Amino acid sequence: MSHTHHHRAADAVVAVPVTVPYVRYSEHGAHWFVAAALRALIQGSRLAKADIDGLCLASFTLAPDTAVGVSQHLGLSLRWLDHLPMGGAAGIVALRRARRAVESGDATVVACIGADTNHADSFATTLAGFSQFSRDAVWPYGAGGPNASFALLTAHYMRKSGARREDFGKLCIAQRENASTCPYALLRQPLSMQDYLGARVIAEPLHLYDCVMPCAGAEGFLVMRRQQARDLGLGHADILSTCERHNAFAADPIQMRGGWALEREALFAEAGIGPPEVDLVQTYDDYPVITALQLEDLGFCGKLEAPQFIRDHTFTTGGDFPLNTSGGQLSAGQAGAAGGFLGLTEAMRQLTGKPLGAAVAGARTALVSGFGMINYDRGVCCAAAILAGGDG
Repeated sequence: MSHTHHHRAADAVVAVPVTVPYVRYSEHGAHWFVAAALRALIQGSRLAKADIDGLCLASFTLAPDTAVGVSQHLGLSLRWLDHLPMGGAAGIVALRRARRAVESGDATVVACIGADTNHADSFATTLAGFSQFSRDAVWPYGAGGPNASFALLTAHYMRKSGARREDFGKLCIAQRENASTCPYALLRQPLSMQDYLGARVIAEPLHLYDCVMPCAGAEGFLVMRRQQARDLGLGHADILSTCERHNAFAADPIQMRGGWALEREALFAEAGIGPPEVDLVQTYDDYPVITALQLEDLGFCGKLEAPQFIRDHTFTTGGDFPLNTSGGQLSAGQAGAAGGFLGLTEAMRQLTGKPLGAAVAGARTALVSGFGMINYDRGVCCAAAILAGGDG
């Protein structure tokens, strides 16, 4: 695969993908997971802590702290600091902003971290205080949380597109197969279509295996100049393009499309490639319907054509359309805001020839998509990035 994109020597690259292994529940607070990710970034890069002068941080469970309190807690002295309360879009937005910071000289090395804990009562606490909208309009009626929201979105999408449960099941089963070789995935046991279809109802039309499992953990990476990555001997990926769009299509009564549809032409134009030249895709996948929307809005198929696209392709690591190759959140688990970083760290590993599980043969380019901040009938934040294997 060849593309015509030319990089300047000072271009920022992304390096040192780290995962703090997920656990279903933890006694540790979010700060512990942030610190564990930072330590892994320092060890993996062989930099000193003082060399990291930028931080992009996403977490739902830091309260009452923000990234400011965490920087003091971890003993970081920063020239550039960003707190990103954007859930599943935060990883790509972190990459996007860190790249700008490095290329403009505002920071030299930016640590991008998504981390959350999951105590036994974390989920209820997070839902109750998620947003003013959630607190006032949804939670009091017992419809708080993503299951109710995604049941609404999924039922609506199925009516409009003719999607069947078997279509969503095909995605879930492929991701479970991908997870089977990934040491960090929490759900690695085989999943059959019979298991999928027969699982207990959570909120019609969603059954158990349509729903992401909350857990604790962290993901992270570093953004730095290409020459520095080379000097440190670090495998790295080029950032061909990024985009973000928030509150797109606000007039749609129920979300059927996201901000990717508005940004995709510019995203691919800047990258110098088109959808057919992407070797692997990591979509944000807390529920399978949102993967369908991303496949459409990112131009891999037309609107409402994802069900047929799913029937026509295979999504395992060795398939003709490798998708969520680490298992995605549906099989790895959703460590809160780290879910928005999971696709990036996996794409980086695949592109630098160091996957944790099975490799996508000859992978040169990857598209990673993010989605976050659901308010009953829509997610507000959308983002995407296109990466290419670097020279490391």
